[in-house]
Amino acid sequence: MTGGRPGHGAGPEDPSTHEAYGADGASGAAVDGLADPRNAPLPGGHTSPWFRADNIPAAEPAYEAGYVPSPGPQEPRGAPNEWYDPAGYQRDWYGPQEPSARMAPEVPAPLPPTVPAGAGSPAVPVEGRAPAPDFSAGPRTDVLDAVHAVPADDAGPRTEVLAPVPDGPAPSSGPPSATGGRAERRRAAKARGRRRQGPAPERDVPASAAPLSRIEARRAARAAKDSPAVVASRLVGETFISLGVLMLLFVTYQLWWTNIRAEQIAGKETSRIQDEWAAGDRRPGVFAPGEGFAIMHIPKLDVVAPIAEGIDKEKVLDRGMIGHYGEGKLKTAMPSDKQGNFAVAGHRNTHGEPFRYVNKLNPGDPIVVETRDAYYTYEMAAILPQTSPSNISVIEPVPVGSGFEKPGRYLTLTTCTPEFTSTYRMIVWGKMVDERPRSEGKPDALVG
Repeated sequence: MTGGRPGHGAGPEDPSTHEAYGADGASGAAVDGLADPRNAPLPGGHTSPWFRADNIPAAEPAYEAGYVPSPGPQEPRGAPNEWYDPAGYQRDWYGPQEPSARMAPEVPAPLPPTVPAGAGSPAVPVEGRAPAPDFSAGPRTDVLDAVHAVPADDAGPRTEVLAPVPDGPAPSSGPPSATGGRAERRRAAKARGRRRQGPAPERDVPASAAPLSRIEARRAARAAKDSPAVVASRLVGETFISLGVLMLLFVTYQLWWTNIRAEQIAGKETSRIQDEWAAGDRRPGVFAPGEGFAIMHIPKLDVVAPIAEGIDKEKVLDRGMIGHYGEGKLKTAMPSDKQGNFAVAGHRNTHGEPFRYVNKLNPGDPIVVETRDAYYTYEMAAILPQTSPSNISVIEPVPVGSGFEKPGRYLTLTTCTPEFTSTYRMIVWGKMVDERPRSEGKPDALVG
């Protein structure tokens, strides 16, 4: 039968064999001498394509059998310490690079190396050595794959640090993330250099009002209606406005239109009288009310107005004519009479206003009455600025207050005063100084 494995059979153990493996530290040395597949070098003689011979530390001293390492921080055993070389990685991956004005790589200084200080203790940096990467939590993503210089728009070239691409869809807004290829990173850098425009301002959209109930709608309708006081005040205001407009129109009619209309009528009447005198169709005698029979001239006031029979307001005075007191108790003499007072009346304002400025006459100013057969010239003698409308003594054959003391051939002019009212009467008297037949021509007062 075949012999059992030394140390594992039923027979007695070989003392020589026991002594070989039982020596102090011999078993540990044997285990350390076994090949570790993780430390197997790649084809080419080194464990990394970016292996650098100058990074290999000095050979470790051999330990004799039975050596027990002292406690404390020690360097790990195994393969020689290797570290990531950025320059070698870039040269091996991209090939030799020529310096360019647009792309000038900037290699950051390596971090100080660290040496494990034991379980739970922080890493201690060691001068002249790069820190060893820690792959216990998986592959590192914060180590740069490459360093690319992207020129800015206004500040020359600058180095962009690339972050790993996160899982999931890209964000929908904002500048593009610099996690893709080289073209995308350049576009992202340009986008960051541009002016960022903020979001559009939100518009205040009024919320739609809730529909009103039937009762609320009725209350709103009643509230929208004007109160009786408001309606009354509005009616009063509109009434006053209408009255104001009517008063303005009335004043315009009285002060402007009545004068134009009266002057037209008086001018036509004067022309009719002169035409009749030229034709010789009538002779002086008794005239009907409203009928024109003479013409009055006041050279100083530039007045030429027809004289009609009667003092009726509508038929005579409002038509721009001068009325003769020739009816009833107010009947006065005619200019052709050998003795008496020829009294007339006329408007001072509106309707032609022939006596508007009679108050400006002075004693001695001529007043001429022209008839079919002769010219009768009077000279202004006296004036009574104001008297009562009922004072008819001013038109008597010898007027009271005129200064005349005996009968004669007199002239009396009556008109309203103050202006634009009919409260009082103004009286102007004159005395005849000349009578000239028409065949002898016009008197000197009308010729000059």
